[in-house]
Amino acid sequence: MKIEGKVAVITGGASGIGRELARRFKAEGAAGIVVADVQEEALVAVAEEVGGLAVVTDVTKESEIQTLVERAENEVGPIDIFCSNAGIARLGDVYASNDEWQLNWDIHVMAHVYAARLVAPKMAARGDGYLVNTASAAGLLSHVGSATYAVTKHAAVSFAEWLSIEYGTRGVKVSVLCPQAVRTAMTQGREQGVASVDGMIDPDELAECVVQTMEKEEFLILPHPVVLKYIQGKAGDYDRWLGGMRKLKERYRDNPGI
Repeated sequence: MKIEGKVAVITGGASGIGRELARRFKAEGAAGIVVADVQEEALVAVAEEVGGLAVVTDVTKESEIQTLVERAENEVGPIDIFCSNAGIARLGDVYASNDEWQLNWDIHVMAHVYAARLVAPKMAARGDGYLVNTASAAGLLSHVGSATYAVTKHAAVSFAEWLSIEYGTRGVKVSVLCPQAVRTAMTQGREQGVASVDGMIDPDELAECVVQTMEKEEFLILPHPVVLKYIQGKAGDYDRWLGGMRKLKERYRDNPGI
């Protein structure tokens, strides 16, 4: 899919990956851009920069995503591209509180579900549309420093797979964005963490990868290409892969980062 002439909604749009996607979509000639986030001041600044619409949205609440979709459709037009991008980076192990587990689940999984419920059927009825769900390389591999992050990002990948299976024959394209470390506020101060083992990229590099992958309509968006090699290694010999991850855990035990 080409972005030119399309209407795009981007959650987590106030900063980092979401902000850069908004900028790149504008450069690609999007007909309309709607950005959503809980950070109102920063969100409005992004909307003004790209000539778009800002809708303050807490993606953990289905009612607020409903409002986001309604405003986008009424004020900008039918949604061609929905980037469900909001995320958090709060490391937690098996002893993390139930509330912390639930917050990760609500943002990393249910936010995708709420968006898909609203926009995927309409895209299918038109025979065209694109869902881009942000997960993480941790959703394909794991995260040695966080169970809450790894588990919910795995679920995000699984849900994107299901969406592609369910809607792929009806014109709805689905991609899942799975980067390692990206230079954003989320990773600030964590530059030496485990996710940076293969280097940290800038958001504009990631946005370029997103656009290129969308044009090819491929499922996996991998700004760090080496992740594909890791996936293949994991599938080829699970026990060997787990052994390697244990070694990585020891290497980064005192600095898991994100």
